[in-house]
Amino acid sequence: MSYAADLKLALELADIADAVALERFRALDLKVETKPDASPVTDADRATERAIKARLAEARPGDAIIGEEFGSEGAASRTWIIDPIDGTANYMRGVPIWASLISLVVDGKPVVGVVSAPALGRRWWAAAGQGAYTRDIDGSQRLIQVSNIADLEHASISYNNLRLWDESGKLPQLIELSRRLWRTRAYGDFYSYMLLAEGTLEIVAEHGLQIYDIAALVPIVEEAGGKLTDLSGDLSATTSSTLATNGKLHELAQKAFETS
Repeated sequence: MSYAADLKLALELADIADAVALERFRALDLKVETKPDASPVTDADRATERAIKARLAEARPGDAIIGEEFGSEGAASRTWIIDPIDGTANYMRGVPIWASLISLVVDGKPVVGVVSAPALGRRWWAAAGQGAYTRDIDGSQRLIQVSNIADLEHASISYNNLRLWDESGKLPQLIELSRRLWRTRAYGDFYSYMLLAEGTLEIVAEHGLQIYDIAALVPIVEEAGGKLTDLSGDLSATTSSTLATNGKLHELAQKAFETS
């Protein structure tokens, strides 16, 4: 099945999100609140999600929507999953590493994903069976693929907040794995996965995620030739700990994070 029309719409939604979020980026009157889960939210997060949902209501009125800020609407086999600003903490501090994540999930499978990072001048997208692409800062577009590195000693890993690793009980495994790797970094949020899809690192592992943090990443990583799963098994709607690799290192990485 072709998802070309859905991908075209998702790219249009990303244009809408870019315009709304960029207008408020580094605004001196940016309003920041703390949500019940202690994570931050800004007026830009909410305005961006509203703008995306308004266009979806026009273009795909029969589809369901899950958004980070306003929850679920409708029930259907086709669900759009939106994270209006992934990296809100960066956004509110003026760090340009943040993006709007837009995904279409059909029968539980993410089939379209767009990650748009306008402050970086970058965008990534994919649809099932159509490959993964990026737009560079100069406006040029290119097909992307994961790396061919097949041994840990030449591999690079990116991970998120060490506190979350400590709370998960997996910090010792992360440290032990790091001793076997070429390089360790913590690029964080969407950016780690996009670097993986581009072939500039080989392993990404994170904790404390929600479905809206993950869904848009899956088609891009998979269409680039990589693999994205739960840290301990198959990806599901309740996954909160993820492992993404170039595919060749997935089994080795997953084994490294097994509880000893």
